[in-house]
Amino acid sequence: MLKKPTIVLMILAVFLLVTLGGCQASTPQPQSTNTANETTVTIAIQYGLAYAPLQIVKEKELLEKYLPGVKVVWKQLGTGPVIRDAMVTGEVDIGFMGVSPFLIGWDKGAEWKIAVASGSQPLGLLTYRENIKILADFKSGDRIATPALASIQHILLSMQAEKELDNARALDNLLVSVTHPDAAVGLLGKKDITAHFSSPPYLFKELDDPQIKQILDGEDAYGGEFTFIYGVATDKFHDSNPAAYSAFVGAFNEAVAFINNNPREAARLLAPRYNLSEEQTYRYLTWKGTNYTSTPYGLMGMAEFMHRYGFISKMPQDLSEIAFENVQAMVGKRYGELSAVEKLQWRNGEPGENIKP
Repeated sequence: MLKKPTIVLMILAVFLLVTLGGCQASTPQPQSTNTANETTVTIAIQYGLAYAPLQIVKEKELLEKYLPGVKVVWKQLGTGPVIRDAMVTGEVDIGFMGVSPFLIGWDKGAEWKIAVASGSQPLGLLTYRENIKILADFKSGDRIATPALASIQHILLSMQAEKELDNARALDNLLVSVTHPDAAVGLLGKKDITAHFSSPPYLFKELDDPQIKQILDGEDAYGGEFTFIYGVATDKFHDSNPAAYSAFVGAFNEAVAFINNNPREAARLLAPRYNLSEEQTYRYLTWKGTNYTSTPYGLMGMAEFMHRYGFISKMPQDLSEIAFENVQAMVGKRYGELSAVEKLQWRNGEPGENIKP
């Protein structure tokens, strides 16, 4: 993980807030009925190290720093679809989820867009069965655990099934919806499930067992780097609470900068939350394939595949249909060159290397 001067990232965060404020000022916005001292922001988070920046926002009270007097309500929920439903019913303002539950909700008319990207994480299909080396080795009666049907793990498995088996839906009848903590227990216990499409930190814990092996890498299935988790905000929250929305974007960007520049300190803060040692947490935060960045990767590519195979009925024609203005500004190639954020937050050498649209 590359380190950049913290002060540069802090200046960038301020720049983004100013830019965002300028965008909102140019278009009349509904006036919030809340004052800063009365504003409540409800945020939904899931399990795993993909949510480390959001956990840092919580631990360091960064949203309160950017918007003094705000009341932040945190909800720990198990899967993207559960968060999606809570947002649709108005129980959550900002929810963190994979791209697939977000796009399915958008397709069905949910009034929301992406507010921040959280970064890339190593995802992998793991099994303890010696006779399973490729997807064709799975048989009737095997059980493959994913967090939910149409989760990003399901989509990646479908992408690989299209390549290996000429049928993206070939393994759908073997899928079972299990939360990552429960799936990890099942896999490590060598019972109940045959394989787990895992994510950190469960993936790391499972791979520590010498009997468990990885037979598929998420980036190999997709064909490049992709953003694992997105922070999604309702249109209502974005439009009626511009100060709170801007504060959240600034807080989240500061959290990403903190992890990238202070991984040891981040590990110290996060270790108790994940029931890990500080050394384990540091190892996981800096694991190959982990890239905390607020620049989105792979969004339209995921949408195209999901549309082609009927996971969603319509295809977004432009990023502006599914992402708020600050996210659009992150993607430098829209303007012919890398954005400031991409230059600061790329991983593994060359910026943009191994990245698909």
